[in-house]
Amino acid sequence: MSDALPKLDRAKLRQQLLAEFERVVEEVADAVDDAPAGRLIRDSEEKARDALDRFRQVVYEQTMQTKVNAAEAAFPPSGQCGDGQT
Repeated sequence: MSDALPKLDRAKLRQQLLAEFERVVEEVADAVDDAPAGRLIRDSEEKARDALDRFRQVVYEQTMQTKVNAAEAAFPPSGQCGDGQT
């Protein structure tokens, strides 16, 4: 028996994360656009970094959850052994 877990469906994962990516791009663009002249970096850098950090966390958590879900789906429920007894 192999201990290997099923591979991730990367296209499906990409699709699940697309909305989050678009939200982060908007948030970073807003931070830069809202910064006043002469304070562009000072007033936008932290907001952009925070948005990107959250994105990193969401991507990692979603990827791990997708892996767990795939692994769980690969194994039949323990209560079903095919003998008709409960």
